[in-house]
Amino acid sequence: MTDIPESESPIPVASDQQARRTKVIRQRNVVMALMLAFFAVLFFAITIVKMKT
Repeated sequence: MTDIPESESPIPVASDQQARRTKVIRQRNVVMALMLAFFAVLFFAITIVKMKT
């Protein structure tokens, strides 16, 4: 198999487009981390409430 170097790839990726893509990926990761933290806190809150009853 031959690998095409990025400089010779048929679809050049502009650094502007790459920066935008990186920003979107970072934002998505932050949102997923916040959702995971929310569900973890919710789980522990429900567990604590059930233990008291």
